[in-house]
Amino acid sequence: MKKYLLIFLLLIFSEKTIALDKENIIKNLENVKNLSFNFEQNINGKTERGNCILEYPKKIFCKYNLDNQKILISNGRYIVIKTNNSHYIYNIKKTPLNLILNKDYILDKIKSTNGKVIDDKYIQFYFLENENEINIFFNKDNHDLVGWQSEDIYQNLSMTFIYSIAKNIDIDKNLFNLPKQN
Repeated sequence: MKKYLLIFLLLIFSEKTIALDKENIIKNLENVKNLSFNFEQNINGKTERGNCILEYPKKIFCKYNLDNQKILISNGRYIVIKTNNSHYIYNIKKTPLNLILNKDYILDKIKSTNGKVIDDKYIQFYFLENENEINIFFNKDNHDLVGWQSEDIYQNLSMTFIYSIAKNIDIDKNLFNLPKQN
């Protein structure tokens, strides 16, 4: 009997801890206007690194540490991926970034979803929207966003881990101007 009582008490304590983490994640995210961070992105086993500046809602500028000088820019409506020899433009609504870069959407989903603790380090929230499966991860200790997982526009599994995060910095708004096609 004591064994079942202990398990029951542990479950209740665990649920209260996740609820408190969820509340702190919401408060933390509500106060974020923008983020600057380094990233490591893995798409089907290929790893790319770089740095980004994200401004809510839906604006991002990422510079990859690659020889082809790859950049990714979103002005909130379109995404451009540009390299030395290629230039692609996509409507953001057709990509998972439409949801991942939308803080209000993420907050609404977190409020209506139960998180899951991963390795006692991360809190994961899973969303399914318009055939987009998205996992968002937060640091369990400081409640900062630490990454996401989704399928890219080509149905490749894309995992992005972010680190060296700075919040609410001064940003040059021209960063989010889309480059002209060559």
